[in-house]
Amino acid sequence: MKLNAIDISIIGIYLLLTVLIGIVLSHVAAKSKKNYMLGGNRLPWYMLGLSNASGMFDISGTMWLVAIMFVYGMKSIWIPWLWPVFNQVFLMVFLSAWLRRSNVSTGAEWIGTRFGNGPSGKLSHSVVVVFALISCLGFLAYGFIGLGKFVEIFIPYEWLSQYLPFSIPERYVPHFYGLMFTLFAVFYSVLGGMAGIVWADVLQYLIMTVSAIVIGVMAFTALGQQSLNVPDGWMNPFFGERLNLDWSRIIPEVNEKIRSDGYSLFSIFFTVMLFKGLLVSLAGPAPNYDMQKILSTRSPKEAAKMSGFVSVVLMPIRYLMVGGIAVLALLYFNRLDLSVAGRTDFEQILPSAINEFAPVGFTGLLLAGLLAAFMGTFAGTLNAAQAYVVNDIYLKYINPAASNKKIRNTNYLTGLLVVTLSVIIGFFALDVNSLLQWIVSALFGSYVASNILKWYWWRFNGYGFFWGMVAGLIPALIFPYIFKDTLSLWYFPLILVLSVIGCIAGTLLTRPVEEDTLKSFYFHVKPWGFWKPVQEKVQAEHPDFQPNLNFRRDMFNVFIGTIAQTALVAAPLYLVLRKGLPLVITLLIIAITLLILKKTWWNNLSEYDQ
Repeated sequence: MKLNAIDISIIGIYLLLTVLIGIVLSHVAAKSKKNYMLGGNRLPWYMLGLSNASGMFDISGTMWLVAIMFVYGMKSIWIPWLWPVFNQVFLMVFLSAWLRRSNVSTGAEWIGTRFGNGPSGKLSHSVVVVFALISCLGFLAYGFIGLGKFVEIFIPYEWLSQYLPFSIPERYVPHFYGLMFTLFAVFYSVLGGMAGIVWADVLQYLIMTVSAIVIGVMAFTALGQQSLNVPDGWMNPFFGERLNLDWSRIIPEVNEKIRSDGYSLFSIFFTVMLFKGLLVSLAGPAPNYDMQKILSTRSPKEAAKMSGFVSVVLMPIRYLMVGGIAVLALLYFNRLDLSVAGRTDFEQILPSAINEFAPVGFTGLLLAGLLAAFMGTFAGTLNAAQAYVVNDIYLKYINPAASNKKIRNTNYLTGLLVVTLSVIIGFFALDVNSLLQWIVSALFGSYVASNILKWYWWRFNGYGFFWGMVAGLIPALIFPYIFKDTLSLWYFPLILVLSVIGCIAGTLLTRPVEEDTLKSFYFHVKPWGFWKPVQEKVQAEHPDFQPNLNFRRDMFNVFIGTIAQTALVAAPLYLVLRKGLPLVITLLIIAITLLILKKTWWNNLSEYDQ
């Protein structure tokens, strides 16, 4: 075993604190459905922002970011646009406020405000619930696999096996570790609800911040004593038609990693990724923990603040850790153990580097922080899945008059069921990257068309939403088996086209949404887009109604915000790499963009609550 008593004690104290948070806040969560799912809409925006940032600082994603930073260098700052990371900017600028104005508990419940409660509304509601549960299960399995692979480095199975009354096949050792630590996240999230998750996330964020600073200092110091051996172009964030990173004379295995990732034609990859990212961002948040945090805020104004705050507190700290680990791994690559089942697994760089370089005590702190990252993501996603099952299935169709006690017990049972299903899915997934690619490209591709049109086109109805989602979701589930050796991003356009056909056909072959539903939605949400017929009817009834004419301002703020967010990613990397001039230029970009946003976004936030 590679942990000593001090490290184990630190991890044990952290796990004990999460259990205590769940117990202490369980009585608050049990008071009502709103308290359990949304924290009673009483949590301040900055706490929700820290919680959301902690939830996004997941262990699997961090392992992946370290791997791509190691391989692609500064060009790796673009690859997370696969999610896309800049969707937080769209949320900050306008979509969080639009969503929060609905005063609902889940994204599926929100559908009723847009399409009504008739047959088409029920169909669209049901498909959102299905999508939400599939995506939540996918994210839970994704985190579960990453955690197991991470822990395996520090607690070798050879040591543990002597205390187990059974044997585990090598392939499933990470899954076994993932299951053990998952139980702690289940405990505080199921008992404490949203309030328990937020308080645990704040604790986790503080641990992660200290951990990132420790790693950053270690890497900065080590790089001052020697230089990196990396290919030409590794330090340059800009790129041409091809990636042109040749590792053959340094670490030949990396070239195989680049080939298997499918990023060699980088300009084409970037173009498709950007196109997909813009569409996904315009569609709004997927029905997961991010949406639940937005719905938990006190007001539309605070929802916008919360979404903006996420990038500010997440990017610098996360990438300080990512850059630090990548630098240490490059400096001391020969000391790392990245061999898994006879092949080099670059996703093991993060745990292997910590295991090799972190001093006594700091190893426990770093492990506690990264375990916290996993548990934050897992708990937030689990809470979202529970919300959809309990609010949108149990209370809507099975027992609408359920007492608080029955709701609480159903939440507990749902949590255990969802975790069990996600663990089973995790056993069938190959690795973190394969599951990540499917989630952000294929699965989210099925979501895009229906969820763009719902915001911006008045004629779009519940039937169009349903058939658009179905036409995208079915290919998303079967294409990975048809195109086995193809990057999921490449068949995103095909999924999108099929989904658009389903949207348009389903809409034009059926009647529009009821007029009263459309007017109510437009009056309260105030979206911009193609709403002219509805706008005229609302203004006829409410002469003082002011339509949303902020499209150009919002798009300008999105552009500036994306530049600011990207600079927040690059700055800590340049700091760790000791690149003085690029760091100064990046900091100037951050300062200028934030000053612009202060004038064009922050000073106008009062409009969001009107």
